[in-house]
Amino acid sequence: MAPRALMKDGRKALPSAMDLATSIPAWLDLPEPRGFRPKRKLRTVWISDIHLGTKGCNAALLLDFLASIECETLYLVGDIVDGWRLSRGWYWPDEHNEVVRRVLKMAHRGTRVVLIAGNHDEMLRPYAGMSFGGVELALDAIHVTADGRQLLVTHGDGFDGVVLYARWLAFLGDKAYEVLLKTNRWVNIVRRHFRLPYWSLSAYMKKRVKNAVQFICDFEEAVAHAARDMGVDGVVCGHIHCAEIRQIGDVTYYNDGDWVESCTALVEDAQGQISIIDWPAEIAAAQAASGSIAAATDESRKNVGRKKEDA
Repeated sequence: MAPRALMKDGRKALPSAMDLATSIPAWLDLPEPRGFRPKRKLRTVWISDIHLGTKGCNAALLLDFLASIECETLYLVGDIVDGWRLSRGWYWPDEHNEVVRRVLKMAHRGTRVVLIAGNHDEMLRPYAGMSFGGVELALDAIHVTADGRQLLVTHGDGFDGVVLYARWLAFLGDKAYEVLLKTNRWVNIVRRHFRLPYWSLSAYMKKRVKNAVQFICDFEEAVAHAARDMGVDGVVCGHIHCAEIRQIGDVTYYNDGDWVESCTALVEDAQGQISIIDWPAEIAAAQAASGSIAAATDESRKNVGRKKEDA
């Protein structure tokens, strides 16, 4: 990729869509890491709110999840790249490059990849209808499930009154949220030191603040009512970083969560059943099972040793 030009204030400009497109072949040439487990085969996967370009992005967990799946269609439901933060200062570690490379690799190998632009990556909206490196860009989409249901796929910021009518307040809230996420990182550094699993302070606080809970409820109902007016059976969105499956009248509301706080995805199986994957919870369960097996193996070895001593 060519060096990024400098803006008038001396900061580096965001890479253009053409820059990204011309750099794709180099990423695709990188070797794929060798797998150590069978991949989960899925019909459709929805992920959103990755916020690449921020320190709050849990890229390592996302890479682990993407390495564990194969799917026919992958929807990236907005806020994949955080243009708001990158415009204030460049942050792009190797893990974030690896996320982009892996998504492009999936597209190269036959997965249909659809990127729905969100409010944080709104710089992609002018390119809706185009395709770069096998990734389709769109403002929204209609997904037909295996059992024939039609789902509206949209980021969801169009239903957020703060983003629509008080943009300055949205940026102020984004700054406060950034402070909370920094605290969250330090909390998890301490937890890793004591070999404790990932835990989201920001998600914990959000679920216990009355106004936040009411906002989430109002948001879900507004999105569902819009989907009903469109005549679809359900809606899949992101934006509020709160994974959920909820029936609202005749419409099923789905939210795939995020990869900053909860690290969740929405998945569809071959029969059209849709469920939420909580990746930190799955990792913790796998580690617990592995620990139990190891403990059982150690105990079995001890028992064999005792029998030999008795003999």
